[in-house]
Amino acid sequence: MRIVISGASSGIGLALTRHYLEGGASVAAFARRGELLQALATEFPNQVHCYTLDVRDAPAIQHAAQDFMQKVGVPDMVIANAGVSVGTLTEYAEDLDAFKQVMEINVLGMVQTFQPFVEAMRNKLPSPARGRGAGGEGGLPPTLVGIASVAGFRGLPGASAYSASKAAAISYLESLRVEMRSSGVKVVTIAPGYIKTPMTDINPYPMPFILAPEVAARRMARVIERGCSFAVVPWQMGVVGWVMKRLPNWLYDRLFANAPHKPRGLLKR
Repeated sequence: MRIVISGASSGIGLALTRHYLEGGASVAAFARRGELLQALATEFPNQVHCYTLDVRDAPAIQHAAQDFMQKVGVPDMVIANAGVSVGTLTEYAEDLDAFKQVMEINVLGMVQTFQPFVEAMRNKLPSPARGRGAGGEGGLPPTLVGIASVAGFRGLPGASAYSASKAAAISYLESLRVEMRSSGVKVVTIAPGYIKTPMTDINPYPMPFILAPEVAARRMARVIERGCSFAVVPWQMGVVGWVMKRLPNWLYDRLFANAPHKPRGLLKR
């Protein structure tokens, strides 16, 4: 199996990368921290193809995509996982740059990760198979996976940039899923709840149903294998999200007006 994963050097991305490497996959690992990717390559020789890049750099991703496809072949799966989180407040002018970076990485970075592979993945399928979700290697159709968040279900106070970016990611992935429906390429949206990563370690509030990244990666892989178009991991946070989306505004505002906020400061990736 050939897989591309962005944000592969830490957190959910690293856990997913290790999960698929342990299953024997060849992985194109995208991340900014090349030394961490090289450690993976040493641990899994001949399986890891390291690309040190920032998902905001579309030409770098396009170059990496062409290099991987020439060396290994068209991927069976592309997982757009790279993301950042930071507390933001609109009243502070110094937070404007954080808003911009969060949107560029969490939304445009996802688009730019998928873009170089879409045509090749569509063309990988024979014409009669298109529209039927024909299986590729391992019985799965070519698949694009976007990692969104439960935070995209409602606007969370103090996390306006992050919530907005994840809501945009969810809508983008839905549009892409419909666009790709007749092509045979599957689009999967995964909305994690709380996963223990550097991104959540700074949160100064309780995080219900929090999962270790290795556990989350196994559950996400099962979601992909089942062919789900949308899933929340863990499922309990899906129930929480379902309730939150249906709260009337007056009640939601009253419940969350005084909720603790993620600290403002450095972006966590």
